[in-house]
Amino acid sequence: MRLEFEYGQGLMAANLPDNTDVFIPGVTVADPPCIPEDKLEEETLKSIRNPIGMPPLTELAHKGSKVTIVFPDRVKGGEQPTSHRKVSIKLILKELYSVGVEKKDILLICSNGLHRKNTKEEIYNVLGPELFNEFWYTGQIINHDSEDYDHLVDCGLTDRGDPVFLNKYVHDSDVAVLIGHTQGNPYGGYSGGYKHCATGLNHWSSIASHHVPQVMHREDFTPVSGKSLMRSKFDEIGMKMEEHMGKKFFCCDAVLDTKSRQIEINSGYAKEMQPISWKTADKRTYVPFAEEKYDVMVFGMPQFFHYGDGMGTNPIMMMQALSAQVIRHKRVMKDNCVMICASICNGYFHDELWPYLRECYDMFQHDHMNVLTDMDRYGQLFATNEEYIRKYRFGNAFHPFHGFSMMSCGQIAEMNTSAIYICGAQEPGYARGMGLKTRATIEEALQDAMKKYVGPNPKILALPQTFKLSAVHLMMKDQVYDGTNGSCHPDAYVK
Repeated sequence: MRLEFEYGQGLMAANLPDNTDVFIPGVTVADPPCIPEDKLEEETLKSIRNPIGMPPLTELAHKGSKVTIVFPDRVKGGEQPTSHRKVSIKLILKELYSVGVEKKDILLICSNGLHRKNTKEEIYNVLGPELFNEFWYTGQIINHDSEDYDHLVDCGLTDRGDPVFLNKYVHDSDVAVLIGHTQGNPYGGYSGGYKHCATGLNHWSSIASHHVPQVMHREDFTPVSGKSLMRSKFDEIGMKMEEHMGKKFFCCDAVLDTKSRQIEINSGYAKEMQPISWKTADKRTYVPFAEEKYDVMVFGMPQFFHYGDGMGTNPIMMMQALSAQVIRHKRVMKDNCVMICASICNGYFHDELWPYLRECYDMFQHDHMNVLTDMDRYGQLFATNEEYIRKYRFGNAFHPFHGFSMMSCGQIAEMNTSAIYICGAQEPGYARGMGLKTRATIEEALQDAMKKYVGPNPKILALPQTFKLSAVHLMMKDQVYDGTNGSCHPDAYVK
């Protein structure tokens, strides 16, 4: 069969055996039905007015209340006119105004965490013209700044000993609203809930308590589940924030489908709301599909996706993207599985977004650096580099520690495969410098893999739209996923 895979700014075609299994999210297995557009406001408002485990906003707020509304950056949640951010924030504002909260007392915060600060144009696209024009020009939309120590509160340590910081505007507000997305995420199962505040409103030293090899290389991390040590740390950190604030976050999370449309809306106290939200999300995200495990997994990556332009060409970011597929799909991969990926791999680091990764890549080629985690000892060195921090704060660059979380993830692909082929690389040395094999075409890579690793009749899984659509977590056809529906109390999770 002839298939086309994402590649650079276009596609790469490949002829694969006719018995290749093809999976396209939302197409091969349909998503649960989304809420019709003409019912979105009604269903969102119903959720906001009937929160789980806490009073509604109209009881929490009143005239004189200071309110922060926290929304995710462009990496998550869609930008269509009916996106969850745009619908829910407008309705939340109406609820607040109805009890006398004044516009001047509201602050909208983009929870970018260690991601780069979103630009004016990106904020406009995320929030839409109505919200943007209402709040931007009065200075009431800001990005979180994890290096702005005048606006960070030290919340102490979790019982596990992890440091916790919180955006001061959020900490000091009377009502703190988190707009989240319950969407499949290789880091801890789902975005939204306590993951939102734990990663989006925090400091790098707290994020370094979980986005590191000793957490990400555990057996409970791959394949992805809601019971990993990482997820338990998210919940503990979020609850520690609430304890120090003396109030609960008011969460409004949407379970999203393949096209970032709302399937279900849940609001309220994250500890009680999060597991309920996951029950519906599980039906869309953990998909029983494979009849037997796969010898080969084939997909492609564009130059621009997820974290930004260069994600599919910067060699370290490429490794993170490769590993994300392993984390999501390990349940259907044989232990000696081979990955074949089309990537233009042209040496474009996008130094403006990731000003430190070229230096990291060069360091990895020297000084006994055999695997990516050998770089881990330099995390603090980079995270405290004043020039890289300045570029994060004022130049829309990713925080330098973010790259080390990418490297911690990046080794997972190598740990769980017998070989990884990059096909169509324009500068193949960058791929080889990460320990990857290179071939001109997908067909050549498959022939080599059959000769050396998987034999003449491999079971092949093709993922033609891996990064264009919101991914799922594939499982064996007879598997039942039961890993998320427990309590949010830390004792319910892996220690």
